[in-house]
Amino acid sequence: MERAIPILPTKDLAAARLFYVDRLGFHVTFEVSDDGHSGLLGVGRGTIEITLDSPMQGHGQNACVALQVDDADDYYREWSSKVDVLRPPRDEEWGGARTFDLLDPSGNTIFVMGPATGAK
Repeated sequence: MERAIPILPTKDLAAARLFYVDRLGFHVTFEVSDDGHSGLLGVGRGTIEITLDSPMQGHGQNACVALQVDDADDYYREWSSKVDVLRPPRDEEWGGARTFDLLDPSGNTIFVMGPATGAK
């Protein structure tokens, strides 16, 4: 099996854990930290995995990760009551996709992408 797991910069692992685990429903897959605020945190939800790195050195900040899901509206309904969403779902003109996005506490964009409403 081949796959890619994005590594996102975070300013604080504790804030990242609160956002991804407590609000978005991910579970911790691993954590390496001496103080709970710096180190590495792996989170997963279904087939989605993300690693959060604090402080992330030598890489760009304010990253973006796309999460491909079966139904963007389901995720929007679940997450919009728990976190601020940048914009509600919309059908895109390209590729038959329905998307919305939000920011994590460190300014990384989470771009959620599912099939367009008419494509289900």
